[in-house]
Amino acid sequence: MDEIYSFVYKGQLTEASLDKIGRLKNRHLLQEESRTISRSLCIDLLDQDLLADSQRMAIVYSAIHTFENMVRQLVMKAMAEEFDVSWWEKVPERIKKKVKTRAEEDAKFKWHGSRGSTEINYCDFGDLSSIIVTNWSVFEDILSNMEWMKQLLGTLERSRNIIMHGGLLDKEDIERIGMNIRDWVRQAG
Repeated sequence: MDEIYSFVYKGQLTEASLDKIGRLKNRHLLQEESRTISRSLCIDLLDQDLLADSQRMAIVYSAIHTFENMVRQLVMKAMAEEFDVSWWEKVPERIKKKVKTRAEEDAKFKWHGSRGSTEINYCDFGDLSSIIVTNWSVFEDILSNMEWMKQLLGTLERSRNIIMHGGLLDKEDIERIGMNIRDWVRQAG
């Protein structure tokens, strides 16, 4: 126990020391990284009106992207708690086949980054709903209402797909996304 206390205490001292000498916080790092990425992508050469539209949608996409990965984490956590390491065996066969094909395709292009290190990273957003429905007994206490869950994830998937394929969402669609994310977080935590 003393070793754990000592380890944690040393970590806290290190954090405090880094802050004291002016360590850049995540927000500052993100700003600098954004400038670097913009230069790498030659943003200044792009159509500025189209760029403004995409930047508006990028904010929406960031929310949906984060939400989608929160759902992935929920699925993995709940399934692993119920079925331990063999939880992937409880995923519908059609999803497992699609995931296997995508992972094999990614492996061919070693020069390019992959979707992730676990099978669930290769699932479509809609696949997450299918995994939940197929294993509803695992999620019922968390989500309570299957139809509500399917409708909410389906609506967010529609918005996600519009943004991912170059479309623009209206103010009402953006507000609906926010309402759905808020409702999910209140329900699922």
